[in-house]
Amino acid sequence: MFETTKFFASFSVDDLSVAKRFYGETLGLDVWETDVGPEWLRELWLQQSGERRVMIYPKPDHTPAMYTVLNFPVSDIGRVVDHLAARGVTMDTFDAYESDSRGIHRVGNHSIAWFRDPAGNVLAIDEEH
Repeated sequence: MFETTKFFASFSVDDLSVAKRFYGETLGLDVWETDVGPEWLRELWLQQSGERRVMIYPKPDHTPAMYTVLNFPVSDIGRVVDHLAARGVTMDTFDAYESDSRGIHRVGNHSIAWFRDPAGNVLAIDEEH
């Protein structure tokens, strides 16, 4: 039924203009905003190579997602964590996962670091060794 559908993921934020700056300027992603009227009808779209897209929409009673809503696979997690730190992004740590001083959790051949967008949603950087 959905084999040929170009699906996408979405999540909410409390302030679309702040999200646009964070995802576009801080993270350096390709971001565009639909302008279809009042703010509650506007949306942000993130697009990476090909057809992968994510929609971000404003929600006045937004509650941050306490789970990871977006993962960024990288080849050098330390370099990316340092780059984000230089842009003012702080890594999150969770009691259930032991992390190093930069907030990187390593297990086997996988490393992950979590951080939050300005709306409090959890994002992650992933590296496979």
